Amino acid sequence: MTDVSSSLLISPSLILILGAFLLPTVNGWARAALILILPLLTLGAIWQVGDGVQMTAQFLDYQLELVEGSNLSRLFATIFAIMAFAGGLFALNQKTTVELVAAFAYAGSAIGVALAGDLITVFLYWELMAVGSTMVVWAARTEASGRAAMRYALVHLFGGVVLMVGIVAYIQDTGSIDFTLMGANSFATWLILIGFLINTGAPPLSAWLPDAYPEASWSGTVFLSAFTTKTAVYVLLVGFAGEQVLIWIGVYMIFYGIVYALLENDMRRILAYSIVNQVGFMVVGAGIGTEMAINGASSHAFTHIIYKALLLMSAGSVMYMTGGKRKCTDLGGLFQSMPLTALAGIIGALAISSFPWTSGFVSKSMTNQASYDEGMLIVWFCLMAASAGVFLHAGIKFPWFVFFQKDSGLRPKDPPWNMKAAMILFSFLCIWMGVQPGPLYDLLPYPTDYEPYTSAHVYEMLQLLLYSGLAFFVLLPLMKRKLTITLDFDWFYRKFAVDVSARLAEMASKLIGAFIWVRDYLISAVIDAASHHHNPRGVLARTTPAGVMVFWVVVVLFAYLLMYLFV
Repeated sequence: MTDVSSSLLISPSLILILGAFLLPTVNGWARAALILILPLLTLGAIWQVGDGVQMTAQFLDYQLELVEGSNLSRLFATIFAIMAFAGGLFALNQKTTVELVAAFAYAGSAIGVALAGDLITVFLYWELMAVGSTMVVWAARTEASGRAAMRYALVHLFGGVVLMVGIVAYIQDTGSIDFTLMGANSFATWLILIGFLINTGAPPLSAWLPDAYPEASWSGTVFLSAFTTKTAVYVLLVGFAGEQVLIWIGVYMIFYGIVYALLENDMRRILAYSIVNQVGFMVVGAGIGTEMAINGASSHAFTHIIYKALLLMSAGSVMYMTGGKRKCTDLGGLFQSMPLTALAGIIGALAISSFPWTSGFVSKSMTNQASYDEGMLIVWFCLMAASAGVFLHAGIKFPWFVFFQKDSGLRPKDPPWNMKAAMILFSFLCIWMGVQPGPLYDLLPYPTDYEPYTSAHVYEMLQLLLYSGLAFFVLLPLMKRKLTITLDFDWFYRKFAVDVSARLAEMASKLIGAFIWVRDYLISAVIDAASHHHNPRGVLARTTPAGVMVFWVVVVLFAYLLMYLFV
């Protein structure tokens, strides 16, 4: 790569990626300062990126657009940098340096995708994200996290291969590497779309997310919740906005996440399934593809990163202070000794449920409005019904079973100051954006005059959520979870494929054993036959009298004479 030209001193993504590798070289306050300063420097650099291509480099016959600015790219890059700061603040007590290095490299790679202007650069950062996120999962250093990281890597390597083949085919078809609106209208673009969708948690591989994320550490899951799925939403908005198939894929993801979250007993798996559910709303917005829908999907991605991280910070604080407890059946009554953590969890739960005066209310409703404006009444009805389902599993189930159900007898305190500070920061943002949505709307890709606080909309959501809450408590005996395992599509490659492989290996072993037995039997038979005829007493080895040999010669000659005369 040569001839790098830029109006910037350095790509914002490289500040985090390169800075991450400085973390192992420092300790104490210097390490903490670096963790907090790097994301802030990155955020400042992001807002130095103007519209259009800002940094290029020559690679073979192609000019890479390493940094290209737009309202949409700056929106996603901004929230990624904010998330890196808050995640770093929350993880200051994390002793595993590998996790922090991987998390910052992961965040920087997500920013790289958001600012990339060509497909090759997108792919390079995409694969760096896969490596970084895999290391975050693995860094928990448990047997479960090691296996989950391996499965996670296999799924994302498969997605990366699909994406790479699609990009190569697209370049061959068009001769261009520009990352612009493509549409799924060829073999190449379909492969690119599939590669992007794998990272959203779309079917049939949705299970990689709830399989891997909950196995990370108490802080690792906070980082994981923010980047992979939201960069996938970003690239869908850039490359495939208006692709109708995305609407129904998103609807599936919404209800898939609700159903499995309601079945779950593990608090972090509840929230992991909820990520798939919430990303489904964004995928629907990308599929609708209007300015309102794109604004809705991008603003929802922005707010979702904050309130989902807040929920996982609350869950991570519980894990941290209870020595790793994460099953709802093991928890309950923690509001008595962890009031701030409980309050943060409640605020996050209200925001994810789109409760008025929270951030989710002013963002998610834009996608609902876009579906209504386009006359997609079935889609609108599904989105409204799903809003009730979100309140059931994340808005009530998570805080109720963790903080308010029958007292578990546990009395952990609220976590250290830095973890509380991170939760307070994101709690404030959830409420502030809900009360003052103007600054968020100013960041959106398209100008909007959308007004979320109409009396009809407020009453509609209050009725929907309050009746959902009533249904939860009426059906509370059914909502209580037991120590069960929910089967998902990953059963096919975690259990079924392993069992089939074991059976095939056993059958192959038996076939090979049978072949070896037959081979040995035949060889032994040949050796025995040869030994029978050629040993000193065998027919072919013993001495034969000359008279006998003369007799047989005469017989043979006589037979030959007869054949000569009569044939």
